[in-house]
This record gives sequence, C-alpha cells and structure tokens, in this order.
Amino acid sequence: MKNILIASFDMEVGGVERSLISMLSNFDYKSHHIDLMLYSHTGDFMNLLPSQPNLLEESKTYKTFRMSIGEIFKTGKLPLGLARLLAKYRASLNQTSETGYKQMQYMWKYSLPFLPRHEKKYDIAISYLWPHYFVADKVEAKTKIAWIHTDFSTVETDTKLDIEMWNKFDSIVAVSEECRNTFIQKYPTLINKVIVLENITSPELVKALANEKVENPLTNDLRFKIITVARLSHAKGIDKAVKALKRLKDRGYNDIAWYVVGYGGEEIKIKELITQNGLENQFILLGKKTNPYPYMKAANLYVQPSRYEGKAVTVSEAQILSKSVLITNYPTAQSQVRNGFDGLICELSTDGIADGIERLYKDFDLRKHLENNCKSTDYSNNMELEKLYSLV
Repeated sequence: MKNILIASFDMEVGGVERSLISMLSNFDYKSHHIDLMLYSHTGDFMNLLPSQPNLLEESKTYKTFRMSIGEIFKTGKLPLGLARLLAKYRASLNQTSETGYKQMQYMWKYSLPFLPRHEKKYDIAISYLWPHYFVADKVEAKTKIAWIHTDFSTVETDTKLDIEMWNKFDSIVAVSEECRNTFIQKYPTLINKVIVLENITSPELVKALANEKVENPLTNDLRFKIITVARLSHAKGIDKAVKALKRLKDRGYNDIAWYVVGYGGEEIKIKELITQNGLENQFILLGKKTNPYPYMKAANLYVQPSRYEGKAVTVSEAQILSKSVLITNYPTAQSQVRNGFDGLICELSTDGIADGIERLYKDFDLRKHLENNCKSTDYSNNMELEKLYSLV
C-alpha cells in the first residue's frame, strides 16, 4: 500500500476542481491510501468529493491563502499579513497589466518561513495546483509530482523563482501535449521531468448529471442557444463573447441567445459590456452552478472563447454530450478538438468567434456531422491514471 498526499486549494466551482474530483473518483484505492490536503474546506464541490480519500483537518494557517490581507491581520497572523503586503507591492512593480500570477508566487515565497511543516511522511506527494510551494518545501516524500493546468507561454511569472520550485519535483504532469510543449519552451531545462496525463473524464457521470431536473431557462427558449461554462475572467474571453454576439446582432441574427454558466472577478465588467451593447435579453449570465450539464444538454452549440487554456475540461464534457463545439485558436486548441471532426477551431478574435458561430448557425448538416462524430467517439480516459501509477 502506497501512501499518497494530494494537495490543492479548495473545492470552489471550476475545471481544475472538477478534474480533481474525477481523478479521485477513479483512483485505485486497493493499492493506494490517499490523504487529501485542502488549504480551505470551502466551495460548492466539497460535497462531491468521494469518500475514499482521507480529508485532512483544515489548517488555520494555510486557510489564510483564501483570505484578504485585512482578514489575515484580524486573525492576528501579523507575519503572514506583512508577507502578503510585500508580495502585493513587489508584483505592483511589474509593468504588465496582469500581475496576479507573480503576486501569488511572491505571496507563497514570502510566507514560507511562517508556514508549518506537514509532519507525516509519504511515498508520493502530489501538488495539484500552482504555485506548488507547500509540497515543494513543507512535505517530506520519496517522490514529488506537480501538475500543470495552464498554458505557461501566456502567463507572466518570476521565472527564476519558478525554476527553483520546479527543481524540487521529480515529475511534472501536463494535462495536454501542447500544454507540455509550451511549458518546456519557457523552462527548457525541465524537459526530462514533464509527462502528459490528461484530465480524467467520466462520460457515464456527465450523462447522468445532464439528466438531472433543474430550473433551466434554455429548455423553453426557442432561439438558437449557445452555452459557455467558464470563470468570468480575462483568460476565458467572455468579454470577446459579448462583442461577438453584438457583431452577430448587427448582421441581423436576432434569434441567438448566449448563456454563460460561471462566476468570477470580471462579472461587473461583463455586465456593463452587456448593457452597453444592448444585449440584456440575449447574453445571459446564469451564475455559479454545481451541475452545468443540463444547461449544456439543452443548448445547440458549445463555445469556448478563451484567450488561453491548458485543456478545458468543459469542452470534453460538451463533446461527451454530443454537442457541436467551437473553440478559439489558443495555443493548446489542437489537443482539444480535431478541427472539422468533433468541433471547429476559429480565429482568436471577436470577428473569428462571430464568423465561427455564423457558420455553424447556418450549416445544420455541419452541426450534425460534428455531433455524430462526438457521439461515436469514446472520451473516457481512465487509463491515463496508469501513467501516474507508473510514476508511483
């Protein structure tokens, strides 16, 4: 019996968290004992965790990574609050528009001296979400494995700090071949550590959940219905989606409704954009849903308008539900869709998204072709876990 630790942040609604649940649900527990370390026992997905892993007690110190600076000071953890302030200041010196990744790096790096070590020793320790400092510096294990869920060519990090951290791991798991390629272009010295292990999907579970009865406005909407399931963030390109729908409306397509399941930091900005473009009745934010599949099932088309992805779990789930899929040509898109077979890849621009939707709206036979190919394709990939077992 191998003792394994898996560490992640929390169980808020998201693709990474959904993929973690799928992996834990399909693990071989006859040969492996798993301790699950969540820094914060929060999120709507907490009740979806399988019973087999041993959920470790929540640590008040590590929970601070899900608190604001003000909240940390109120708890009396002065050193951690000061570390966060220093991280925010250093990241602000960055000249680019997106400083969140560097701030997160510095937040962990400066907090390390004040974080407790994990006392239990393991055969394998897995860090499931970047930055991986907890497993790298606070856990003792014979083998350490870190996960990559994003396209590292599109995010700005402190490369020197990253290299120091990555070098403390024996293996690095990328969720797609393209995700691996973009990672080693940024960190070529790590090429021999990186393997590909796709996110585990469960077609049976997705299809079963899609049949759940929920209050679903798509059911009685007779318009051509688009669905996107994503965080409301810069990376997911929801702002481009709003502008693309405005392009389509200007072209005379008034019977298209675009629904978005998700929440996030750009919600106010996106709502303002919807109002500015007069799309209140056509671009509809459904908010956070623990089960997005009934909404996917009721749509005519799934669109992923992302600026970048590692590998979008929701695209695979839409394909499992035999939906026509349109995704933007982000660097890892080829790992997600076989263009013209089980989806279309469009130019990563407002006009590109609008043109792709217009093509699929007008071409019923093309939509049926994509849907039938999805229906005849087996998207289950439980055998991917064999790669992880081989590392163990």
